[in-house]
Order: sequence, then structure tokens, then C-alpha cells
Amino acid sequence: MCLGIPMRVVSVDGMSAVCEGRGDRITVDTLLTGPLEPGQWVMTFLGAARELIDATTADQVNRALDALDQMLAGGEVDMEAHFGDLIHREPQLPDFLRPAAANDKEV
Repeated sequence: MCLGIPMRVVSVDGMSAVCEGRGDRITVDTLLTGPLEPGQWVMTFLGAARELIDATTADQVNRALDALDQMLAGGEVDMEAHFGDLIHREPQLPDFLRPAAANDKEV
């Protein structure tokens, strides 16, 4: 299983960047994101920056990953604290999975 890890860009060198997150410092490939700047947040998968994200999204993902760590260690998890952004809303489909509106259909 592959999990995305949010990381903060520390430095940039051509098409790679040194990033920090969750106690690690690694060099990631930035071909998919394009040029980055120190201080920006990226979602990383398998050594590559896949998406530019904001600090709020990074925090939400990190809280969810903290909860998974706690569950795997056999601890109790405060679901409200770790998944509060998901608990009080209805799930939403991404735009590309939503049905086309009647006026958007091809004739």
C-alpha cells in the first residue's frame, strides 16, 4: 500500500527538492509539480512530489496519519481530533466523477 506523505520543501536543485516531513528529510523528484520554492508543501509518493498542497491540507493529512499510527500501536484514537474535517460533512465526488448536468450533455 502506498500512502501520500505531506512534506515541506527545504531547498530546490533543478528538478529535485529536499523536503522534510514526519521526521524524515528526503530528496524528491519534482517533474510532476514543476518548479517549487522553499516553504511550499507537497504531497509525496514513492520519492516524487505529486501535488502542491497548502499548509491546512498538510496538517489534515498529518493528523490522519497520526491517528493511523496510534491505531496500529493499539491505542485509542480521538476521531474528532484527527478526522474532524470529515466527520461533519457528506462525502463528495470529485468533479470528474459527477454526472454531467443536462445542459452539459452533447446533443
